[in-house]
Amino acid sequence: MDADDGPMDVETAGAVCAEVVDALGAAVVGDERFFERLLVALLSRGHVLVEDVPGTGKTLTARTLATVLGLEFSRVQFTPDLLPADVTGTNVFDERDRSFEFSPGPIFANVVLADEINRAPPKTQAALLEAMAERQVTVDGDTHPLPEPFFVAATQNPVEQEGTFPLPEAQLDRFVVKTEMGYPDLDGETELLRRRAGRGERSPTVDAVVDAGTVETLRSTPETVRVEEDLLTYVAELGRATRSDGRVEVGVSPRGVQRLFEASRARAVVEGRGFVTPDDVAEVAVSVLAHRLVLTADATVAGVEKRAVVEDALDEVPVPTVDSAPSG
Repeated sequence: MDADDGPMDVETAGAVCAEVVDALGAAVVGDERFFERLLVALLSRGHVLVEDVPGTGKTLTARTLATVLGLEFSRVQFTPDLLPADVTGTNVFDERDRSFEFSPGPIFANVVLADEINRAPPKTQAALLEAMAERQVTVDGDTHPLPEPFFVAATQNPVEQEGTFPLPEAQLDRFVVKTEMGYPDLDGETELLRRRAGRGERSPTVDAVVDAGTVETLRSTPETVRVEEDLLTYVAELGRATRSDGRVEVGVSPRGVQRLFEASRARAVVEGRGFVTPDDVAEVAVSVLAHRLVLTADATVAGVEKRAVVEDALDEVPVPTVDSAPSG
């Protein structure tokens, strides 16, 4: 599918998203809702953080997503000795003309898998933060724009704590969505074994569903999605509810509330709908808001989960009734 000159209508965008999800499911054994959350992050012009145990297919998913979207893929394995230049690139001296020339690092791709991101030291994480926030990197005072679209899919392991560096709050805030892939169900795990038994089918091949131009058009579609005034208030109240929770030291920031708004519109596009419903907000709220919270020491010791705070806010904040008919 080629990108049109004009904006993509929501129904067409929803059909494209469904085609992308189907293509991902054909190659990766995983939950459809997980694939949809990846698309929500992409359409929100943000990034996704996947926290899961090794061996669930995170790398295959990121690589397949890039292939299906017709985008360039790059993988960076984050380690304690990784330097910022190993990610962003560096200036290399050219003996022929006696000058320095910039050699781009692996961050110069459309879809970048930042594998085990919390194993890198803070200085390297800071270099990635500029790329995620500004879509550019600065090397020796020179700024280099990153390709568009630019999408970081980062992973971290919740089990292994040795040799890790906690992600700073500023960087966590740049991930629109934090989610997990999870274990496959019985049928899915059986399918994995079936593919393993038939070596020729271990890595099913997929073709591009769209191209880079269409992805850019697709990402502009959420801007056309209607959000009623009552729903804007609902989104704001959810964010504010996290700040007044006694278990929370730092609640969701105004930027986090905006990300919930953007993700809700993106989810409506994935559903092929031109307006946001409370169900859209509820579907993405935990994955968009929970990782932005800082719990109190007492709540942490008590084993309170951040997602529980968001779920309680969803239960407590009155849900508005939204008319699906176009306004005006």
